[in-house]
Amino acid sequence: MSENSQIFTYEEALDTFPLIRELTASAVNQVQSLYNRVQSSSELEQRREELESASKTIIEGWAAEVSNLGCEVKGLWLVDWDCGDGYYCWRYPEEALGFFHGYDDGFQGRMPIA
Repeated sequence: MSENSQIFTYEEALDTFPLIRELTASAVNQVQSLYNRVQSSSELEQRREELESASKTIIEGWAAEVSNLGCEVKGLWLVDWDCGDGYYCWRYPEEALGFFHGYDDGFQGRMPIA
């Protein structure tokens, strides 16, 4: 559990979900727009380090914002809400917070929330 994480009821997780989804969509769009401006593969190669650095900065900012809301970032665009028995789990671009997995199951073991 990270220092800012907390225990969420499903209702509390649902309350934060729209903001998490918005923050994530914004970060995804920022990263995509960096690369969409590249005109050619040679330009991509020339600017690779700059683009990777800018992407890393965006992703780290997103992760910090998500963590500050009490959630746990488990991968790129992957967020968990600790519920005391495991995690409510969401990955961009899913439309809803609809999965759960135990502490030891990880993303591969996630199950739909009925």
